[in-house]
Amino acid sequence: MALNNWSKLNRFQLGKYGEYFAKMEFTKAGFDVYTAEVDDKGIDFVVRKNKLEYFDIQVKSVRNNNYIFIRKKVFIPRRNLFLVLILFEENKEPTLLLVPSLNWQNKAHSFLVERNYEGKKSKPEWGISVTKSNIEEIKSIYAFDQQITFL
Repeated sequence: MALNNWSKLNRFQLGKYGEYFAKMEFTKAGFDVYTAEVDDKGIDFVVRKNKLEYFDIQVKSVRNNNYIFIRKKVFIPRRNLFLVLILFEENKEPTLLLVPSLNWQNKAHSFLVERNYEGKKSKPEWGISVTKSNIEEIKSIYAFDQQITFL
């Protein structure tokens, strides 16, 4: 049996695994983790640093390289909203990334995109384009262990 055979999981299983993995990493970093009972506001869980600071977390899990999007209706950039992006590469440990939501609004990097789809059926979204050519840059900028120090 292959180590970390992510292809055996369907997308719902992978997503749930990613969510639990992210919760464990926040816990390991010393945060309190609170799970949302209903995910209707684009928040998978909340982490608390201390009695005054908390952060809303949305988790997205992706296999290999892909385009990941979040509907603008539920992901409204603000100081305390973050995307946790988990990259699952076959036979490797998951890569955990932490992206501040304000980076989309500030157009911090070219791989962070805004799509409004004016006059089309698709709903407006924020996205991140993960490709073979930019994956190492994304990993270096948004590595969880590096980004968590700013919270």
